[in-house]
Amino acid sequence: MKRFTLKTLCVTALLATANLASAADTDKAPFSLPPLPYANAALEPAIDARTMEIHHDRHHKAYVDNLNEKVKDYPDLATTSLEDIQAHISRYDTAVRNNAGGDYNHGLFWTVMAPVGKGGSPSPKLKAKLVQTFGSEAAFQAKFTEAAKKVFGSGWVWLILKADGSLAITTTANQDNPLMDVVAERGTPLLALDVWEHAYYLKYQNKRADYISSWWSVVNWNQVNARFDKAVGKH
Repeated sequence: MKRFTLKTLCVTALLATANLASAADTDKAPFSLPPLPYANAALEPAIDARTMEIHHDRHHKAYVDNLNEKVKDYPDLATTSLEDIQAHISRYDTAVRNNAGGDYNHGLFWTVMAPVGKGGSPSPKLKAKLVQTFGSEAAFQAKFTEAAKKVFGSGWVWLILKADGSLAITTTANQDNPLMDVVAERGTPLLALDVWEHAYYLKYQNKRADYISSWWSVVNWNQVNARFDKAVGKH
């Protein structure tokens, strides 16, 4: 009995040590999954809790994990900010492009949403710029919505501030984004909408238009305003 107990204790200790080592390795990973800034159910009825759980805990986590795996191929990734990786994405292979893009895009996406009634509205400065560029706030929303509907397959829709100080609506395929040095239209992302099917299919199935329409109710304009002010300050 004593031998069995001692053996059991030794095995238990070894397993505990292995688990601690694994946890330590995870802690050393340069990229980590950011927590959602709200509960999974906080965006209902626009986006259901189950979709949020799967989207964040599985899809976004996979991008983070896969990006960490690429550090062994590109050691500089460990000391490069996620934003700078996007800006020089042409230096890296497709796996880095897809997973660094997926990590950045989703990290931004979570922050530009808020529970219904909590997201505020465009600031006077941003609203004036929207009116100047698109004619009205409603016209901007209609144009953004139309662009989202027209994305073929998987991709994203963006409101960006370009280097010349103008606003633009642009789309990117897969996990590309406007910071990347490989896209046709570059700029600082202010607002992002994920139109990959995993972002809406559990609730809306093939009705992407319904998802887009509902999504406007959870846009976090407070965050968009802050991003706009920061971007303008850099120009």
